[in-house]
Amino acid sequence: MRAKVAKGVIIFLFLLLGLGIVNLGLIHGKRYRDLSNKNCLRLLSQEGCRGKILDREGNVIVDSKLSYDVLIQPQEDYQLDKTLGVVSRILGVSTKTLRETMSKNYFSNSMPVTIASNIELKKAIALEELKIDFPSIIIQPKPLRHYPYSSLASHVIGYVSEIDRWRLTKLEDYGYKTKDIVGFGGLEEKYDYYLRQEEGGLSVQVDHRGRFTRVLGFKPPRNGKDIQLTINLKIQKIVEEKLAGRKGSVIIMDPETGEIIAMASAPSFTPSSFVERKSRALNNLFSDSDAPMMNRAISATYPAGSIFKVIVSTAALEAKKINLSTTFVCAGSAIVGKQEFKCWKVHNEQDLIAAIAHSCNVFFYKTGLLVGAQAIYDYALKFGLHHATGFELPYEASGFIPSPLWRKIYKFKSWYDGDTANLSIGQGEVLVTPIQMARMMAVFANKGYLVTPYIVKGIAGQDISRYQIKKTAFPMKASNIESIRAGLRGVISDSGGTGSVLSSLPVTVAGKTGTAQAPPGQPHAWFVGFLPFEKPKFVMCVLLEHGGPGYYSCVVAKEIIEGLIAEGLI
Repeated sequence: MRAKVAKGVIIFLFLLLGLGIVNLGLIHGKRYRDLSNKNCLRLLSQEGCRGKILDREGNVIVDSKLSYDVLIQPQEDYQLDKTLGVVSRILGVSTKTLRETMSKNYFSNSMPVTIASNIELKKAIALEELKIDFPSIIIQPKPLRHYPYSSLASHVIGYVSEIDRWRLTKLEDYGYKTKDIVGFGGLEEKYDYYLRQEEGGLSVQVDHRGRFTRVLGFKPPRNGKDIQLTINLKIQKIVEEKLAGRKGSVIIMDPETGEIIAMASAPSFTPSSFVERKSRALNNLFSDSDAPMMNRAISATYPAGSIFKVIVSTAALEAKKINLSTTFVCAGSAIVGKQEFKCWKVHNEQDLIAAIAHSCNVFFYKTGLLVGAQAIYDYALKFGLHHATGFELPYEASGFIPSPLWRKIYKFKSWYDGDTANLSIGQGEVLVTPIQMARMMAVFANKGYLVTPYIVKGIAGQDISRYQIKKTAFPMKASNIESIRAGLRGVISDSGGTGSVLSSLPVTVAGKTGTAQAPPGQPHAWFVGFLPFEKPKFVMCVLLEHGGPGYYSCVVAKEIIEGLIAEGLI
């Protein structure tokens, strides 16, 4: 009887075992095979280099350099304490810190764990020499963004950092993943798709205990594409040197094509701070009231002040409200309605050319009233104000030009003659960006074409500048352009011109100064001009934020031009 019971139990157990085998092999076999394959395969990534950023001559502005990370292979380390002690002595980092980093970065026993990043080459070599006695130590080269000129052109370039949640949700379908290094601001953001590298690496097999057994395959990493700019490195250096210590921006542009030759914003920042991830330095950048991260050349808006008089002049001549014989008497102020509107000086009788040269407010109050606010608004739009220029870099501001209709719809207020008087000298609610003003002045430098500014000349060795040039004929008579050009030249050549400080230069300059009121601080100082006058090579816009009268922007412009002459660049 007992034998039968024992036999029955054994048969029952074998039946259970058989059913288990059928369940594992037939019913869930595919699932467990997939899990087994995944468990025995490991991917060890290797990074390529992000694309370089070059100037117009091919000089490197930004590239990548090799840094070195220290990793430990846990499955091979039977003397972990001793290994960490050796690494600690060479790196000058406490064993406790190394353990904490190892614990934070640990993924599995089969995967190397990073315990130190971006170490010096000398220390990497010293650790590499210890591999005979400590085989678990791995020195892994890793490319990091390198800025040979520190903060030079930082607002044009932007910076790189770990991808944030917002970008990841937008870009996940394009192959971006958590912890990817991506561009923020400037070219790094706009052209991230071209600049970013393609990851490669090793596919290895491990056993059931997670130990390495063999290499299954290798995919070489791919470097990102190089981007060549229209920037001239020598000119960019001169511009940033002369702008240093001030708050504002400088743009130098080719008036014929719209190429940006130099673009600087101050204060600036050092993009390497984001590579080094110095939290205190980064916090200071984003909390600084001077806003060093803002590209003032394209993202900041300012009242235009007297540089707006060029637009009023255009509207008046084209509408035939005035001509070169029209004069107004400036007694130092004008009564508009019941309010007195002042000029900065008594100019006596002024015609258009003299009024531009001397920046006579009274002349433009009266001219603006003749033209009317709507016509001034319309011509401001024709010059590209109130809208972004279409420049490539992200976060370009559009500026703002008020109009009677806007006032009625959005402010529920009427438009008065006093508003027109303010508009006529670029005050009131007028807001423009430096790049818009450079574009406006280019019309008078190239004698009749509105160009679109651009900064990328080539991608991956292919010249794309012919696709970048966008010129449209500006609706203005050639004779009227020449009349305004004469006034702009008088700003410099006339002994009473507001930019006469530039008259001593060996190159002929034309342009317009502006002193834009910005209470409660000092006014913003503007100079927008072009040179040489006869055959313009450069349009220049200098904006000093709360820099005082426009004279001071002319001083900076003069220093820059002197620097260009000294280097043989004009």
